[in-house]
Amino acid sequence: RATAAYIAFPSSWERVGSAMGRADYPQPVIELIDELKRLPGVGPRSAERMALWLLQGPKAQPSALAESIQSAASLVTSCPECGFFATAEGCPVCSDHARDTSKLCVVEQATDVLPIERSGAFKGLYHCLGGKLSPLDNVGPDDLRIGSLLKRLEGLQHVEIILALSADVEGEATASYLGDLLADRECSLTRLAQGLPAGGDLEHADALTVSRAFEGRR
Repeated sequence: RATAAYIAFPSSWERVGSAMGRADYPQPVIELIDELKRLPGVGPRSAERMALWLLQGPKAQPSALAESIQSAASLVTSCPECGFFATAEGCPVCSDHARDTSKLCVVEQATDVLPIERSGAFKGLYHCLGGKLSPLDNVGPDDLRIGSLLKRLEGLQHVEIILALSADVEGEATASYLGDLLADRECSLTRLAQGLPAGGDLEHADALTVSRAFEGRR
């Protein structure tokens, strides 16, 4: 009977705890954490730490951050010619008249242009496809900027097209598709060399990397 009474009638502490509920952040803070969790690579705990730093950090400037995000979202667009980042003043690549117009480097995303530019190894033009062929993700040729690439080539004679695409299955499929598509055009088609990275150990390289390193030896 005592056990049954205990189950039927919880203690006063349990009744008080149930009535009070658990304390949590105010709703604006919860909404901020939820928005931060949407960022790539940011989990719940990281989002919570960033939110608290923005609200309480001595060096935090949430108003300046919000203004910068708003400004970038409204002012930065995609260049209609090459697909790189652009503003109302134009595209920094297409507006550079010192560029070598006899070379056109095809990349997947606009962000792929930056490591190439930082290397200083290429001074030509770019064309960003906006992705790569991926049937599993329902990404076909019509979903990429392949049509605009063909249109650009109409105004470029004897240009070298450099395919700087990923070495995965989707990247290989995209490169093969572009190779077949451009076979009858007056252009030369090349791909970036693949093989051992600088400072890499041979013993840690996979068989495909070693094979391509031998094929691309010089």
